Amino acid sequence: MFANFSLDFFIFGIMPYIALTVLIVGSIARYERDPFTWKSSSSQLLRRKQLIVGSVFFHVGIITVFFGHLVGLFTPVWILDALGIPYALKQWMAVLIGGIAGIVALIGATMLIHRRLTDARIRATSSFADIGIMVLIWLQLFIGLGTITLTVQHMDGVEMVHFMNWSQSVILLNLNAWLDVANVHWLYKAHIFLGLLITILFPFTRLVHMISGFAAPFRYLFRPGFQLVRSRRQDPLPRARNVVPAANRAVKPVANPAE
Repeated sequence: MFANFSLDFFIFGIMPYIALTVLIVGSIARYERDPFTWKSSSSQLLRRKQLIVGSVFFHVGIITVFFGHLVGLFTPVWILDALGIPYALKQWMAVLIGGIAGIVALIGATMLIHRRLTDARIRATSSFADIGIMVLIWLQLFIGLGTITLTVQHMDGVEMVHFMNWSQSVILLNLNAWLDVANVHWLYKAHIFLGLLITILFPFTRLVHMISGFAAPFRYLFRPGFQLVRSRRQDPLPRARNVVPAANRAVKPVANPAE
């Protein structure tokens, strides 16, 4: 039954659709079911030291890496040809910009993980998912930087085109998309697999706060909810006058209609 089963087909042909489905359905379900868990659960109040630098490094680096991958993978090849952009130039840009951003993000992630594991109070308030997802992202960044050593060995852009064709074929529902990456180096495959795994775990971790800025306005536009407001008043509100507590109010007897 499983004689012809291909792991490459499952990971690069089936798993992307599983990841996208879980990402969309899981995120919507969590937002509808537990909207108040849609947050990053900041630990800044417990210890500010090391958080600011690590957070800035991580977020600047990871956002650059994310959008770099987004543009690089989903820009049609024919656009590069029409604009006369050499594949080698695009690949050099990916190596330089992505490499620098990846190093910055890795440094930030290392600082955040170290802070979360070594501070007893922060560790006590951290869930397994909080620590686990950061470790996976750190590993993903590390593997991604490792692929640069492979990329610089073939700067003609052939491998890059394979990844572009695979990404775009997945979106176009081409079940043979996996053939574009079936023969690439195992380190590239590990990088793709880990990215899909993080996508599947996305709705169930603190990462959901990444899209809260896009989801929240639509919720308040179509389904107005409650807004919590913290008052800046220094003095307590004056007590209302001439209000008798309900427990002390006299109860007026009700006439018995039988009398």
